Amino acid sequence: MYMMRKICVGLAMGLLLAGCSKETKVSFMTAKVEKGDMQTTITATGTIEPVTSVTVGTQVSGIVSKLYVDYNSIVKKGQVIAELDKTNLTSELNTAKANLNSAQGTLNYEQANFKRYQTLYDKGLVSADEYESARLSFLKAKEQVNTARENVQKAQTNLGYATITSPIDGVVLSKAVEEGQTVAASFNTPELFTIAQDLTDMRVIADIDEADIGGVIEGQRVSFTVDAFPDDRFEGRVTQVRQQATTSSNVVTYEVVISAPNNDLKLKPGLTASVTIFTLEKQGVLIVPAKALQFTPIEAILKEGQKIEDVEAPRKLWTQEGNTFKAHAVETGTTNGVMTEIVSGIAEGAEVLTDFSIEGGNQQEEQGGNPFMPKPKNNKQGKK
Repeated sequence: MYMMRKICVGLAMGLLLAGCSKETKVSFMTAKVEKGDMQTTITATGTIEPVTSVTVGTQVSGIVSKLYVDYNSIVKKGQVIAELDKTNLTSELNTAKANLNSAQGTLNYEQANFKRYQTLYDKGLVSADEYESARLSFLKAKEQVNTARENVQKAQTNLGYATITSPIDGVVLSKAVEEGQTVAASFNTPELFTIAQDLTDMRVIADIDEADIGGVIEGQRVSFTVDAFPDDRFEGRVTQVRQQATTSSNVVTYEVVISAPNNDLKLKPGLTASVTIFTLEKQGVLIVPAKALQFTPIEAILKEGQKIEDVEAPRKLWTQEGNTFKAHAVETGTTNGVMTEIVSGIAEGAEVLTDFSIEGGNQQEEQGGNPFMPKPKNNKQGKK
């Protein structure tokens, strides 16, 4: 913009120095100082997902014998959603109970035997080694009972894991198994279902470039659209700015969490959202085009009788009052690159100069004003 303005000024000076005709016209563009809204935005893309979703798995291996839910099923916390075959698990429980009964019988015998040796030892009828051996056998039998009891508890717990229940109220988003399928929990917990808690309360996870993340804070207003509903605009707020950076192809981004109320259930998990974050919003402030602050009149484009009244100030706006171009020292506020806020220095409604253009002139003046045009040949010399 600055280079273009220098070229225009050079053209005007060239026209004047070359002797512009009276038909040459310098026009000034103006803009009104008026109240308006200031907005600065950041655009990004993100993915819509439920605020709370739980992956349901199983801690035991087995064959899926029953499925009670499908995609989009509404479930309640504690509701049975699947069952594994319990034959082997029941057998393991019965074995553990039998081992517990056997250990309990051994304990009863060793306890009675220890009491006999204790009585004999007190009377001096058995040696200390025999007494200690009987006591040790009793203690071992006692530990075996405790171990067997823990095994029973473990078998009962595993049997309970064969009945899979929903951990939350919600909607089934995905189902990864079918009846008759074998699931193995040897190394990783098999994923059976994904349940979203509340589809009316969604969120957008947006990736914000490192150059823009400094302007994003919690609470800022956000609007976004999705391709599924191109005519609808959804509203939300920034709820979290995550500190963990992600680098992909040398591009650093940060995740920003945006609330997305979904009372009409239009938004679906996985949709891509085109996000606009309003990092600056001011309503009812005085604004002018930003280019008005870059305009400065020069004497080369003035007509006869016109004059310039300048002031010393880092920021100024210009008005034309009759034949006088007058500068106004102003204090500026925020800017979005297109419009700039005016805090003080000029009244609302004032017409400020933003640019100028030059029109008219004969061919000689136009050529004379452009140093890059070839010079006309001198045809006044007679032919020999």
